[in-house]
Amino acid sequence: MLLSRLLDGIPVTGKYLDVDVQEITDNSNNVTVGCLFVCIKGAHFDAHKVAYEVLQKGAAAVVVERDIGIEKQIVVDDSRAAFALLCKNFFERSSDKLKIIGVTGTNGKTTTTFVIKDILESLGKSCGLIGTVKNLIGEESVPSVLTTPDPFVMHALFKRMVNAGLEYCIIEVSSQAMHQKRLEGVEFEIGILTNISQDHLDYHGSMEEYIAAKKQLFYACKKAVINNDEERAPYFIDGISAKVFSYSALNASMFKASGVKYNSDSVSYTLETGTESYPVRFNIPGTFSVYNSLSAVTAVCSLGFPVQRVSAAAEKAKSVPGRLETVKRGQPYNIIIDYAHTPDGLEKAIEAVRSFTSGRVITVFGCGGDRDSTKRPLMGKIACELSDITIVTSDNPRSENPQNIIDEILEGIEDNKKNLFVEPDR
Repeated sequence: MLLSRLLDGIPVTGKYLDVDVQEITDNSNNVTVGCLFVCIKGAHFDAHKVAYEVLQKGAAAVVVERDIGIEKQIVVDDSRAAFALLCKNFFERSSDKLKIIGVTGTNGKTTTTFVIKDILESLGKSCGLIGTVKNLIGEESVPSVLTTPDPFVMHALFKRMVNAGLEYCIIEVSSQAMHQKRLEGVEFEIGILTNISQDHLDYHGSMEEYIAAKKQLFYACKKAVINNDEERAPYFIDGISAKVFSYSALNASMFKASGVKYNSDSVSYTLETGTESYPVRFNIPGTFSVYNSLSAVTAVCSLGFPVQRVSAAAEKAKSVPGRLETVKRGQPYNIIIDYAHTPDGLEKAIEAVRSFTSGRVITVFGCGGDRDSTKRPLMGKIACELSDITIVTSDNPRSENPQNIIDEILEGIEDNKKNLFVEPDR
């Protein structure tokens, strides 16, 4: 593709030679002859330092956000934003040909995206999905590396979805992705807020920065679906131009769950819209399942589908891998796997299990390495207080020492070790 086509819509300082570009990358290890290399300054490395080197490897040009005095440089205001827009153009602006629904929040993103996909497909629509567990192009599964992939991978997925004739794409939107402008140039039909609790402070530094990053989604969407039981809901609504659709189980809202009943394998409630009311049954137990299903139902209704049909379709939604997933191997007790990786998520998962357990609740958990360490003692405290037995073990320590992670978890349960066991070797 000609460089001028790639740069369409991107403000550039100075002139450049309009060469043919074979590929785009921001990784110096992936440079090939004829590629366009985008220099991004990251937390640990500034790729501007290798700009001359990649030209020597055969790169057609380099995109920089400051004049570094080399040939074939293209100066832009923000190379992260430019990279996203370049990838969009490279894949023929495929995102513009899809109705994209973005889901953000601390917990519930994965489940909500899967439920929306199931509901839309029950209503006869074709969908793709991008998220933590896997990416889906219709029924074709593509491995996932990040919750929200880098722009090149993401726009390549959009292109494949368009080629497959899909109409919708539902995508998990992480706070890091918004902060790193991976979604620059993507226009959302709907943005959805599930909830907010502590997470990723290792990256953002403060809750204020974390929340501000998530709010960016709602400046880029036509409709905003907001959890009205989230105390920060007014913050997310303030100043956005999107049409707001609210949902709740407690406060007044456009879509409200009333008469909630919790079962061992499901939740059920009456969906009230002010003018209509219909029963909803969702086949994953727990309080958070009320909100996940309710946000999905509200989102699909905001697209103009009849409330009655959407409510009925929600019951057909399948369980989501790793979200209160039951493992049955003939054992005389229940084994349930949940992705809970935040204090709030762990608390809700254990409370959900407790609601249908007649015997003891045994919680086995750990915390991932190279992630927000301040949540570790909080999760330890929650696990011990809500469980009959707690077993602390290792969970993907990455570059950290597993025992150090465990020690930080144990700091939260110094006064509650009665039924605590520690086994670093998972």
